[in-house]
Amino acid sequence: MATISFQDMAFTKEEKGLNVMLYKLYTFTIPEDELESMGSYAVEDAHTLNFPGMKQEKAERRFSQLIAKHIPDLRLAMNNVPARYIHQASGIPLMGTNYFGLVDRDTNIIELKPMTGCNLNCIYCSVDEGRRSSKVQNYIIEEEYLVEEFKKIVALKECDQIEAHIGGQADPSLYARLPELISDLQAIEEVKTISIDTNGVLLSGNRSYLDEILDAGLTRMNLSLNALDPEMAKRMAGTPYPVERVKALAAYVLSRIDLIIAPTLLPGVNEEEMPKIIEFAKSISTPKREAKVRIQNFLRYPHGRNPVKPKDFEWFFSRLRQWERQHEVKLTMMDDDSFVFLKTRKIPKPMKKDEVVQVELLMPGRRRGEMLGKARGRMVSLPGCRKLRGTVRARITRSKHNIFTAKV
Repeated sequence: MATISFQDMAFTKEEKGLNVMLYKLYTFTIPEDELESMGSYAVEDAHTLNFPGMKQEKAERRFSQLIAKHIPDLRLAMNNVPARYIHQASGIPLMGTNYFGLVDRDTNIIELKPMTGCNLNCIYCSVDEGRRSSKVQNYIIEEEYLVEEFKKIVALKECDQIEAHIGGQADPSLYARLPELISDLQAIEEVKTISIDTNGVLLSGNRSYLDEILDAGLTRMNLSLNALDPEMAKRMAGTPYPVERVKALAAYVLSRIDLIIAPTLLPGVNEEEMPKIIEFAKSISTPKREAKVRIQNFLRYPHGRNPVKPKDFEWFFSRLRQWERQHEVKLTMMDDDSFVFLKTRKIPKPMKKDEVVQVELLMPGRRRGEMLGKARGRMVSLPGCRKLRGTVRARITRSKHNIFTAKV
């Protein structure tokens, strides 16, 4: 009898076939008739299949072929948007796009973006993410692949004060392999800080998962708590938001690691919530560790949600200074011991602006009419690309920080 097990896949037998859940959030189906062509099978447990009449090697080969055939139909379960699984054998680079993978901005802080998708629908979201997003494609990265490519960047930077910052166009708490990712990053000698951006909702409802993340080596949480009033918090999140649970989360996290509360200030919307958040941060601070507040100025983004007209930075810093005086806190600077920012060696850019290159098309981009391809070991975004496969000649229109956009 052959037995096949997968850590990252869970199986449920349904009438139409075998439902496969990848990383707890992404799903596709292998039709029943194609499974029956392998012979009888049984779901032993969530992660294990048995094939009584097959030898192990043959079963593994045949089932791998079925996965390869149907995983292109992968979808994010929460909104049924198509998704692409990016792994070591996919041929998809992890540098070159701001959507997923790795972003280096010539500092000791390396951004890791393991997936796209969010459990909220914030009215100010700069990338139009969430349950009601207009995005037409999602991405999920194999944890081992992400770590291996991260190590390559670390080796090039020649810096022993690396911060691994996990965020991106998603809430990292949705990433099923987050504890393993943090643990593997923590094992890298040059990495001294591991931080995440999160809205806190999922972590606030699962203490055991939160402990697993903290025990793995997380050193700082950046919490996007935008309001303490329940109705205002709901308005900001675009969906119900458990304020009291997230407040309890903040206090518990601060008892173990550094915490930064980072609300986004929407002029005329949640301004009155800022003093409440500042006082809450003071209330949970201890002599051992202070909860810092770092208010973010709302900015308008062409592909984001823009519910209000942004204020300039002169107005913004004037408000910060006013709250600093009123509440006797620092809002405009970080202490050196909590935030290390260093300029480091630049990662070589294989393409420059205005250069014409051959781009191999790989998959749809996040926005309609956009394709993603690769050239010279980097991802390239091609808005307005009508071709779906093959190669195109394109002129690079952006190359900053190894993020490439091109025009066909």
